[in-house]
Amino acid sequence: PASLMYGSDAMAGVVIFHDAPTLAKNTVAGDVSSEYQTNNGLFDYSLHMAGNNNGYVWGVRYSDKMAHAYKNKYDGYVDNSQFRERAMSGLLGVNKSWGYSHLKLSYYHLTPSMIEEPGAVGDKDYSHGLPYQQIHHYKAVLDNSFYVGNGNIKALFAYQQNRRQEFEDEENPNKPGLDFMLHTINYDVHYAIQPAEGLSFATGVNGMYQRSLNKGDEFLIPSYALFDFGAFATSSYKTGDLNISGGLRFDTRHVRSFALEDRFASMSRTFNGVTGSIGATYAINEKMNVRLNLARGFRVPNLSELASNGEHEGTFRYEVGNTELKPEYSWQLDAGWDYTSTYISAQLSLFANYIDNYIFAHKIAGKLVDNVPVYQFVQGNARLLGGEASVDIHPIERLHFQNAFSYVDAVQLNQTAEAKYLPMTPAPRWTSELKYDIIRDGKTFNNTYVKIGMECDLRQNHFYALDNTETATPSYTLLNASMGTDIKCRGKKILSVYLTGDNLTNRAYQNNLSRLKYAGLNPVTGREGVFNMGRNFGIKVVAPVNL
Repeated sequence: PASLMYGSDAMAGVVIFHDAPTLAKNTVAGDVSSEYQTNNGLFDYSLHMAGNNNGYVWGVRYSDKMAHAYKNKYDGYVDNSQFRERAMSGLLGVNKSWGYSHLKLSYYHLTPSMIEEPGAVGDKDYSHGLPYQQIHHYKAVLDNSFYVGNGNIKALFAYQQNRRQEFEDEENPNKPGLDFMLHTINYDVHYAIQPAEGLSFATGVNGMYQRSLNKGDEFLIPSYALFDFGAFATSSYKTGDLNISGGLRFDTRHVRSFALEDRFASMSRTFNGVTGSIGATYAINEKMNVRLNLARGFRVPNLSELASNGEHEGTFRYEVGNTELKPEYSWQLDAGWDYTSTYISAQLSLFANYIDNYIFAHKIAGKLVDNVPVYQFVQGNARLLGGEASVDIHPIERLHFQNAFSYVDAVQLNQTAEAKYLPMTPAPRWTSELKYDIIRDGKTFNNTYVKIGMECDLRQNHFYALDNTETATPSYTLLNASMGTDIKCRGKKILSVYLTGDNLTNRAYQNNLSRLKYAGLNPVTGREGVFNMGRNFGIKVVAPVNL
């Protein structure tokens, strides 16, 4: 039911990132961290300080990260895979008995180079090459929470400005071709209350307004305006070992795009949808729980799917939208089981999802624009089945042996064999990790551990083969290791050190979800596409600051 609070874009669920809690009263603390990785020379550092003066809170953070081209066994250094990013954020607010009010400001600057030509030899230069993008993202958020009787009102208002520019002209390297400016206003107001023991209720409204402008002389999507509104109500009831929850939501979204010469025609579409969810969890005993949930989902096609008409750099394709696309609707059934004891923990999650009007990109056979293959957004009815199973064995307190397996079978209904499987379906994956805590609470070292792990992605033979849109992906196994410790002096932590080693065997591989797999033929190696990162070692140190 939590996904009902976030609208049509939450069709597959929600990943929520919570801010770190503010510090206790009359406290000032922070940390300084730095990291280095060997494969692409990645170097970053971060500075953070925060305080609480009798309920008046503040915080500041600055981080900087840079990397040169990464390398792998087949491609060597991958040309134009370097990047640079900077970020800063600040918080001012007040925490009192009536609730809190926080003003959050942030700025993010990313300069990624863009891989274009398989076989081109990269180097260890940290400066960007052509083509590259430059993204400036500004955000201001006013986050409020007020206690009202037995309930709580949360009100969040935000403004975001995102400018994405793309540079590729060698004769005018400082003039962007693509130049997008996106303004977004978000709002979210909801009320939650527990009117009786075991009963909770929440209701609210949220949505956004967006205005996107094209400021360059190259185009991928038209300028557009979008308004989104949603209202929801959820409730849960707990009696004994049974917890029942459910909810309803209504969404409406209006999007209007603007004509541009012969490239884009004007468009105006309005989408409405009602979604809902009902589920229950039951504690069979102190060690075992089961859960079941049925949900109705809804997703509005985005502007790229509706109206794109241009080369999408970095994806190696020219994308064409479809203004006649319908919204996606789904029925999803989830079932789960978990067990926890002294020596073993196990979880099993299964799902079945039926989606009407599933949207995906289909390669048009033989059609090229400037030697770039053309992809058209189309839709069909789909069925997804899958799940994840995990087991954590800890025969002694310090030793953990974690294992997990995930699988998704995604098919398009009533299609030929070539068009049966949906594109971009993750391969079956098995992961194992063995961790041993060497020192739990020593005089000099604390929380000291060593860990080895394995990630095995099985061969993906279920791919969308129509018109050579996708190809099979071979299996691969990656071996990883890490260790870490806190260092103390006079009973206080003064430093944390972490060492990592990824892809220790330097395996050359391509993830089934990587668009670099379809970058074209590498004339040097004779292999298709660009491969993922090879062997990589890293070191990270974190030093706490307490005033």
